[in-house]
Amino acid sequence: MGFDVEKVRKDFPILSKTLEGGKKLVYLDSSATAQKPQCVIDAIVDFYRDKNSNIHRSAHALSMAATQAYEDARKTLCGFFGAPKDFTGVFTRGTTESLNLVAACYGAANLKEGDEILLTQMEHHANIVPWQMIALRTGARVRAANILPDGSLDLDDFKSKLSARTKIVSVAQASNVLGTVNPLGEISALVRKYSPAALSMDAAQSAPHYLANLGDFDCDFISVSGHKCYGPTGIGMLIGRTELLDAMPPYQGGGDMIDSVSWEGTTFRPSPERFEAGTPNIAGAVGFARAAQYMESLDKNGARAHEEELLEFTTAELSKIDGVKIFGRAKGKLAIISFAAEGVHPHDISSLLNAGGIGIRTGHHCAEPLMKTLGVPSTCRASFTFYNTLEEAAYFVERLKHALSILR
Repeated sequence: MGFDVEKVRKDFPILSKTLEGGKKLVYLDSSATAQKPQCVIDAIVDFYRDKNSNIHRSAHALSMAATQAYEDARKTLCGFFGAPKDFTGVFTRGTTESLNLVAACYGAANLKEGDEILLTQMEHHANIVPWQMIALRTGARVRAANILPDGSLDLDDFKSKLSARTKIVSVAQASNVLGTVNPLGEISALVRKYSPAALSMDAAQSAPHYLANLGDFDCDFISVSGHKCYGPTGIGMLIGRTELLDAMPPYQGGGDMIDSVSWEGTTFRPSPERFEAGTPNIAGAVGFARAAQYMESLDKNGARAHEEELLEFTTAELSKIDGVKIFGRAKGKLAIISFAAEGVHPHDISSLLNAGGIGIRTGHHCAEPLMKTLGVPSTCRASFTFYNTLEEAAYFVERLKHALSILR
């Protein structure tokens, strides 16, 4: 029996939403943020209704219940992402903060003038700008490995740019523009063989599709976001080698991350607490963990096969439209389709699709350097996940053709 997408859709209340004019919502922007199943919504409501209290601070019943829920969420997420026993999960606001934490804390402590940070041409701004900022502070240099015409990583170029000077490698496991899934196994093997670098993985796009399992890769850090994994916004996790985290200076100062404070100085707790200053997003952590449990309950292989079917169908149909160019055709890519239509602005396409109830994203997708590499200022992006249907994909193609007939 195939993947039951209609049954899954019933778990997501917003997918039955009717828009103005009686149009049904066709949501093709899950790479920006995924929709939330009812169980996640309920978990957040239940926490605020039944357990709301601050954590790690008090001996009363509500505080202890909230603390238990928060720490259970940490354990659940570390398990879901396959964190080995010598790794620790630190709650953050999302992938962006996780990457900034690694750059500001690990980078500041380990980089010096002449060192190199190796990225790729397909990185999101969140995996570029923090490294540029720390390079300016330390005198290190940021380099980028090239991509091939199909959007895959040029592993020969990547290898050629690894050296004894390479102290940090930070790569996206999957591109938010091209859908390319990078071969982390090969990348980590090259990093370990040809450089002394720490390896950081941006798993924002790969995690929602069951790819971000630390047990499969020899990485030092993995950064994930809750809202892309069908959980709430404003919550994420940095999972890193405990030894490295404990040696890093804190990211922020405040409550709960200290060991002792005096006017003469302050000492800090080990990870994860040393990086969780102040009252955290407790309900967000609980919701994120519930989203992971929901994902775990689904047929993973069936979900991936369904997404591949959506990708193959939509790619084939768009390829038949004159003047439409798809960016990123690497084998094994995610169901992300970035495209442009000759002579038509992406925003105009999006506006007409929106008139039919279809939500896609347009712009540079927080990847301006990649847009420059592709030779375009912006693209349209339709991103699919397991709750989308072939009927929605066909409707998207139909409405796109209609929009182009008007705009050309």
